[in-house]
Amino acid sequence: MKLKFALAAALAFTAITGTAHAGAFINGGFEDGNTNGWTTGEGNRSFIGNTGLTPATFLPGGSLYTGPATRSAINTAGTSDPLLGGLLGSTVYSGQYSYRVEDTTFGGNASVLSQKVTNYTEANVFFAWKAVLENGGHSADESAELLITLTDDTTGTVLINRVYNAGAGGGGVDGRFSVTGDLYYTPTWQIEQLAIDSSLSGHDFTLSILAADCSPTGHTGYAYIDGFGAVIPPVNVPEPASAALMLLGAGAMLRSRRRKQAK
Repeated sequence: MKLKFALAAALAFTAITGTAHAGAFINGGFEDGNTNGWTTGEGNRSFIGNTGLTPATFLPGGSLYTGPATRSAINTAGTSDPLLGGLLGSTVYSGQYSYRVEDTTFGGNASVLSQKVTNYTEANVFFAWKAVLENGGHSADESAELLITLTDDTTGTVLINRVYNAGAGGGGVDGRFSVTGDLYYTPTWQIEQLAIDSSLSGHDFTLSILAADCSPTGHTGYAYIDGFGAVIPPVNVPEPASAALMLLGAGAMLRSRRRKQAK
């Protein structure tokens, strides 16, 4: 009897400690209203080209690191983007909070948000982002930039690499972006998903987001980030395109009903 009890206790302890050691993104949706679990950093990138920028450059120990991020901030649901307003749609993907990387004004600065997880055993990695990059007619290497990386630290492999800039001519963005005036922006939340198969399960990962103004300092670049974790949360509100479709559908139903009543 004692042997059975000891064996059961040992198995329970193994299950508990095994779960505790499995990594997960902390405060992935920022629903605590803070950046606990994340590392932040910022600095000035004036006249340093985009090819010389990496998240590590602005994190502790990096050559341009001046301290934890102060221009970035937790963003609250219902807040409108100060430059684009309703054109950008919601600034929180799910829940009550998101995080804005870098401020919404120019100055030749850059900010980074980063988190490392160890022994990640969940089935997926999800997160959502929006970006605003101001085009000042600069080359791709001098313009405002967004850089998102998910690195497998166990193998040294970059698994997700999103690099966008506001260089003249629009060659630094893709179909995710719309344009109004000098601003390239993503009107809908961009969802990233990475399946963690048997070859990746249990590895260590680092997720980093860098947003930078242009290097001549006169044009802004920033991003909204939300929903990091193993399961993508439900979206708060319809995005502009979805809302427009819903309104069109409602209008069509109303017209159809009126025609039937007229008959």
